Amino acid sequence: MGLIRIAAKIVFAFVLITVAWVGIYRFVPVPFTWTMMGDVISGHGVTKDWMPLSEMDPDMARAAIAGEDSRFCSHHGFDFKAMAGAAARNAQGGRIRGGSTISQQTAKNAFLFQGGGYVRKAFEAYFTVLIETLWGKRRIMEVYLNIAETGIGTYGANAGAIRYFNHDASRLSPTEAGRIAAVLPLPKKRAAIDPHGFVRKHGNTLSRRVSVVRNDGLDSCLRS
Repeated sequence: MGLIRIAAKIVFAFVLITVAWVGIYRFVPVPFTWTMMGDVISGHGVTKDWMPLSEMDPDMARAAIAGEDSRFCSHHGFDFKAMAGAAARNAQGGRIRGGSTISQQTAKNAFLFQGGGYVRKAFEAYFTVLIETLWGKRRIMEVYLNIAETGIGTYGANAGAIRYFNHDASRLSPTEAGRIAAVLPLPKKRAAIDPHGFVRKHGNTLSRRVSVVRNDGLDSCLRS
């Protein structure tokens, strides 16, 4: 009974601390992440410039939805259809693809570290439920677009826009937004400026999908 009591206290403390942590980030910018720490340790440094979603060009969020999570506004953190599709493609061999939603990626980026296998995925699911419950979609997208890597040592769409296009993210063309979104899956291997190969092709595809996201209301949960 003593061990059970200790375990219960540990679980209670964990829940209390993590709920408070998530609750604080509902209102204040995420100051630093484990991924950023990795860049500091490796000597890359960190460049970031937080911009509220209300000030960011809406095409940036639309491009992210188009590229990363088309059902962002309709799911509750987990897109089981996308997960099943990713599992089916992975079973056929070739490059491994994930089915993570923007909510899951935000939970991982804000509170956890890269890698870690199934243990990290379990914590990711827990934090995904918390942010979906305590933050809502607008805040999830705002945090995502401010802490996701957009290049080596570069974090957030605003810092990415300044790095690649010499202006902030308050005014982005669909092409610029699409190319930043195209970098998101592999930010340490891709660049949005003078892109070629996959980044150019995928970025151009996403820029065309921006209008589809807008016209079909796939970003409806982000509209004021």
